[in-house]
Amino acid sequence: MLPAVEPQPLSIAKLKIECSRFLFFLLQFPVRFLFFSKSSIDLIGSDLSSLHQFQPFCATMNPFSSGTRLRDMIRAIRACKTAAEERAVVRKECAAIRAAINENDQDYRHRNLAKLMFIHMLGYPTHFGQMECLKLIASAGFPEKRIGYLGLMLLLDERQEVLIDLNHSNQYIVGLALCALGNISSAEMARDLAPDVERLLQFRDPNIRKKAALCSIRIIKKVPDLAENFMYPASSLLKEKHHGVLITGVQLCTDLCKVSSEALEHFRENCIEGLVRTLRELANSPYSPEYDVAGITDPFLHVRLLKLLRLLGEGDVDASDCMTDILAQVASRTESNKNAGNAILYECVETIMSIEDNGGLRVLAINILGRFLSNRDNNIRYVGLNMLMKAIVVDAKAVQRHRATILECVKDSDASIQKRALELVYLLVNESNVKPLTKELIEFLEVSDQEFKGDITAKICSLVEKFSPEKIWYIDQMLKVLSEAGNFVKDEVWHALIVVISNASELHGYTVRALYRAFQASTEQESLVRVAVWCIGEYGDMLVNNVGMLDIEEPITVTESDAVDAIEVAIKHHRLDLTTKAMALISLFKLSSRFPACLERIKDIIVQNKRSLMLELQQRSIEFSCILQKHQNIRSALVERMPVLDESTLSGRKGGSLPTVPTSAIAPCNLPNGVAEPAAAPIGDLLDLSSDDVHASISSGGDFLQDLLSIDLSPASAASGTSQPPKAGTNVLLDLLSIGLPALAESSSSALDILPSSQDNEAPLANLNGLASISSLPANATSPASSAGMMDLLEVFGPIPQNHEENGPAYPSIVAYESSSLRITFDFSKQPGNPQTTFIEATFTNLSPNVYNEFLFQAAVPKFLQLHLDPASSNILPASGNGSITQSLKVTNTQHGKKSLVMRIRIAYKTNEKDELEEGQINNFPHDL
Repeated sequence: MLPAVEPQPLSIAKLKIECSRFLFFLLQFPVRFLFFSKSSIDLIGSDLSSLHQFQPFCATMNPFSSGTRLRDMIRAIRACKTAAEERAVVRKECAAIRAAINENDQDYRHRNLAKLMFIHMLGYPTHFGQMECLKLIASAGFPEKRIGYLGLMLLLDERQEVLIDLNHSNQYIVGLALCALGNISSAEMARDLAPDVERLLQFRDPNIRKKAALCSIRIIKKVPDLAENFMYPASSLLKEKHHGVLITGVQLCTDLCKVSSEALEHFRENCIEGLVRTLRELANSPYSPEYDVAGITDPFLHVRLLKLLRLLGEGDVDASDCMTDILAQVASRTESNKNAGNAILYECVETIMSIEDNGGLRVLAINILGRFLSNRDNNIRYVGLNMLMKAIVVDAKAVQRHRATILECVKDSDASIQKRALELVYLLVNESNVKPLTKELIEFLEVSDQEFKGDITAKICSLVEKFSPEKIWYIDQMLKVLSEAGNFVKDEVWHALIVVISNASELHGYTVRALYRAFQASTEQESLVRVAVWCIGEYGDMLVNNVGMLDIEEPITVTESDAVDAIEVAIKHHRLDLTTKAMALISLFKLSSRFPACLERIKDIIVQNKRSLMLELQQRSIEFSCILQKHQNIRSALVERMPVLDESTLSGRKGGSLPTVPTSAIAPCNLPNGVAEPAAAPIGDLLDLSSDDVHASISSGGDFLQDLLSIDLSPASAASGTSQPPKAGTNVLLDLLSIGLPALAESSSSALDILPSSQDNEAPLANLNGLASISSLPANATSPASSAGMMDLLEVFGPIPQNHEENGPAYPSIVAYESSSLRITFDFSKQPGNPQTTFIEATFTNLSPNVYNEFLFQAAVPKFLQLHLDPASSNILPASGNGSITQSLKVTNTQHGKKSLVMRIRIAYKTNEKDELEEGQINNFPHDL
């Protein structure tokens, strides 16, 4: 006890000084403790000279000192208007904290760490304060340890080595240590502390057992090998009455089942009955305010128990039988008017769909999902759709009962629900319901938003392709789609439609009339216009003459002039692209033969496009005008109908693949003297790359015809509106017919089955039926620049008899090609018993003093030949006298003994930084190869 001090009377000056000291002392405390009165402030203010002695103390009380409170720092940060101001405040505060750390200020260590945690949550670096966490953990007081462990969990991670005490006498400190271990435990730390955590699972306090169970989950995830150590303690937790311990025990068992098959079998044998009993008691328990959520007792524990039962029942019939009754009870008695009940029902449905069941429960589960689809909450509907997509694999018939509700979801205003419902409808469609479902989807397509038309159009087209029962229905549905969303249809879709139309000869008249009606109603849908002009060009006479009228059709009167008007509209429509206009121009050219009365008008329309700014249209118009004016003798053959397209490409239709259709009638082609690209039956085999003989041509890179013949047959070139002039000697007809013509005239085989096929390798470009071989050729036909010779050549084609000679078993080497700079030699060999296959060793010899870089050899053969080309030994051909390179070829002659080998070749290389190109034709093969 201190001796009592008798109070001394104070002067007014001293009293002011003492009051000032007391007020400044109060300034260090929160605002709620400051109870200044106006008189006290006035008392201090009456003599300001007494405050001068506190100036050093006032200087230390700046708002960014280490002694400022957390709320002051937060207030200062929130008052910042820019990011730069915030960084300045944080920078000043961090500097003050660093200074306090350097001074080992223990009084404000916990306050500094609290501020560091807030700064860390803002995203600023706080590594300099990590040691403060450990110092606070080592402190004696519980408040310091609490904030130390909190900082440890926030500022550190499992990469740092820390010492955690799980053996402290204070259970609250042990709880703090368990929380930290459960958050930042590394694999090494988990191994070291696993025995202590296992011991704490049996601790007397339920909060410690709960935290130890959560910490055990972290341990088995980090070290799965330790799972067997926790099986039996986890089983004992399932008997707990305390819901906090029970829910963590259930979660621990769930994670043990995921990482250990041994634990899974253990819980199946020993714990299923207890879990079922616990779930039944929970479902039948009376109102408990401690655990009640929206009228349901502890829905969180419901969900955890159902998840564990799902793992135990999956793939095990006996375990599934044990839980069937309780699952039916939960599914039928849980109310669905609250989110808590819907969460339990969802987990119950997922459990039912996962366990082994005979089907009765699954129907109940799918009915619950059907109720989900009628809920006003978008989240619940989306969850129901997701679950139905999984359920359709298990029980498609039960899902089909909710088809009407699913279709209503397709029309939902929420885009995510629309897309998910559309995917579900796509899975629901089969041969029996394709018609009503397609009708519903097309009706929705008519009112759907623009951004959604692409998805639904793709789905409808795919469904129609897969399950169409008859061609007329297929054509009708595709016309509806093209009319509503033709701009969203992919090219493969309308290609496939043309293939089907081509093969449905009895429906040609019906189809062209239906397309004409649709075209008159809308010219804005690009794909619809393309199919319409193609059909009018092919079957325009059927449109005018009403050929093939069906009972379901309404009569329509279309004159020849009306048909030409439709094509002219497509050509002049400003919104249609180049490909569509090119197709329309070709269709117009075809109508010149079908509608002789409109020939002059057709000529005028074609002539108008000779001045088109689009080079493709200009080129086609010039070619077609030339044919109409000068070459009437070949026009009828050129504009014959396309042959029936190969429908075998649609064999994958039932499997969902979309076929392609040849676009030979729309591909650009560089023909001399206005010879238009024909669109009819094949005239020969050479370079006819059909789908049956795709291996008949080998090219080391790029499109084969484009590389070999220097022409552009791709739709991209048409869309670009540009056209490159053909190189000398590379024009299709002229080049193929001009190389080696004298030798061909003397050849004894019908080797010139020529003219290229379409780019899609399904339909040829020309139909000159008399062109089988060459009997005689004029001299001027050998000149690539001779237009007259070209036309003479087309007029003198005639058959010649074939003559085969035997060369004997030996096949001498031949010089296949020779120029001033290159020689190619072929050596032949055959395998015994396989006369159709010939192995060719090609040797390339450089005849110039320059090295040839990027050497590339390409070859093409007729359709009756099959060619395999191995890589060359090198892509650098040395200069003359320094070696050569070789390349192996394998040629199979499917008409061995009837036709001889013939080959078109192209050699590209670079010399002196200049690209060189050489082409030729080899027709001096031994006859019996």
